Amino acid sequence: MNVKIAPSILSADFGRLNEEVSDVAAAGADLIHVDVMDGHFVPNLTFGAPVMRYIKTDLPLDVHLMIEKPEKYVADFVQAGADYITVHFEACDDLKGVLEDIRIAGVKCGVSMKPGTAIVGLKPYLNDLDLVLVMSVEPGFGGQEFVEGSIDKIKWLRSHGFEGEISVDGGINAETGKLCREAGASILVAGSYIFKAVDRGEAIKSLIR
Repeated sequence: MNVKIAPSILSADFGRLNEEVSDVAAAGADLIHVDVMDGHFVPNLTFGAPVMRYIKTDLPLDVHLMIEKPEKYVADFVQAGADYITVHFEACDDLKGVLEDIRIAGVKCGVSMKPGTAIVGLKPYLNDLDLVLVMSVEPGFGGQEFVEGSIDKIKWLRSHGFEGEISVDGGINAETGKLCREAGASILVAGSYIFKAVDRGEAIKSLIR
């Protein structure tokens, strides 16, 4: 399986964001992962659609909404250029309805879960999803250590017939990335491992070999 690499701009220099995005694109990235946090669903705060719309790149924008009531903001992020929108299982009262809204808006839909949420809860929704984002750290901050149980979640998804993208976010490096690939992941999200690397191109290559 070909694995795509999605650098998370949570670890980029926001003061020169488009330069940072261009740099990782040139280094071999396949998507740009955009972490949106509201300070409520998770304790950290990043930015919203008005800032995201100024990101200039030809790469797909993989938008991870770590926010309460994401259905209120789907249209804003679509208009800002999202190619994927991933919402949290725990944040949606009507998950099927939110996924349908995302699809109707013309972008790919995904769902994420916090590490402590049982993956079996996604079983009724697997046919509605383009992507499942396995959080291998607690959402909200970068630079955390990989949660080993994440591998079991990847394997569960593949064993239950999910053929869409499985993305893994948190604590990704060459070692954990290899474990995720072998389990069936198709997208690796990495923030500090790429953006803090001396050679970003080499960091990306290390995740796919």
